[in-house]
Amino acid sequence: MTTDKLTIIPPGHPLTGRVSPPGSKSITNRVLLLAGLAKGTSRLTGALKSDDTRYMADALRAMGVTVDEPDDTTFVVTSSGELTQPEAPLFLGNAGTATRFLTAALALGKGRYVVDGDEHMRKRPIKPLVDALNALGVKADAPTGCPPVTIDATGQFASHRVVIDAGLSSQYVSALLMVGACASDPFEIELAGAEIGARGYVDLTLSAMRAFGATVTQPTSASWRIAPTGYTAADYHIEPDASAATYLWAAEVLTGGAIDIGTATADFTQPDAKSQAYMAQFPNMPAEIDGSQMQDAIPTLAVLAAFNRTPVRFVGIENLRVKECDRIRALSTGLNNIRDGLATEEGDDLVIASDPDLAGQTLPADIDTFADHRIAMSFALAGLKIAGITILDPGCVAKTYPAYWNALASLGVEYAGTDGGTL
Repeated sequence: MTTDKLTIIPPGHPLTGRVSPPGSKSITNRVLLLAGLAKGTSRLTGALKSDDTRYMADALRAMGVTVDEPDDTTFVVTSSGELTQPEAPLFLGNAGTATRFLTAALALGKGRYVVDGDEHMRKRPIKPLVDALNALGVKADAPTGCPPVTIDATGQFASHRVVIDAGLSSQYVSALLMVGACASDPFEIELAGAEIGARGYVDLTLSAMRAFGATVTQPTSASWRIAPTGYTAADYHIEPDASAATYLWAAEVLTGGAIDIGTATADFTQPDAKSQAYMAQFPNMPAEIDGSQMQDAIPTLAVLAAFNRTPVRFVGIENLRVKECDRIRALSTGLNNIRDGLATEEGDDLVIASDPDLAGQTLPADIDTFADHRIAMSFALAGLKIAGITILDPGCVAKTYPAYWNALASLGVEYAGTDGGTL
């Protein structure tokens, strides 16, 4: 996508057809790292090829891992099981999974490593993970509490037990879990308090670890014990991305269509699949939705809620303020650009003043995506029912769903570009 803005033309008919979502970003970046830490050759099929996963793959290559790409959905990873010191800092764009997972994994190397990202990643907190690494005897430093992070690694931990504050992100726990299997002794992780953002993503991590030979037990709901097994190369098939599927599920119910994504909702293991149950209730979604365990689906649900019959309050979403952008602010800003008063921020809650009569209106609005793929993709849904919705920086979807605009077009959606012509 080369245009700097894209106006959605409401199709005026139900969207029907088949679209296959890309592979799961969350799973792809987990298994890429695990394959890089395993001795031997792993074949990862059904993988996502996007900005986020390319940052991870390129970082592994920079540290001596061979990562081949025989086709559009496969990575073949060959590794000695060690990550050598790269010649330059690892630049990871705004890929949160790659940044957090590698920050922990680099403790297994030897020498100085620097993990950095773009201007957006440099605003995303990583201090709890850095503090945990220091408690394990790893010298790690992030002066701003966000990337860049410098790790001086010796290849071992001075301690094998750590307490981590995972209130901001479950990725901190996942990062430590994955490196724990490579320690010299049994490795224990305990939560500081019971709060953890999107616990379901920890379950994804555990499933991937076990597929590569790890042994993990959970003595309590807030602690894990990882045996020092290391990892063994494996072949792994990655399921479709549930977060990407949310846009197609929402487009289906919003237009009264029938979109076959090739995977039953019940077959997804990712937390965002839980959002489909709320979409199935549209236009009678509940008055309150707790988004704590399906955070990446909230932008989709919030835009869909604008067309609901009754108002919807989203709670448990405070972590959205430290995603690729402040998603609560981005959602309220975009919705209020469509119609003033459509969204209200009440603390960290987001309240949508739903109105089914928005459908069919012409309400010209430029949607600032804040370079956030999920803001771009979710607000495209508003353009299916409202004329005049223009997405700024539509190319940002390349972060996780490069073919998104083509996918909607395959269902009959048309666009107007910067020249006003149909694309």
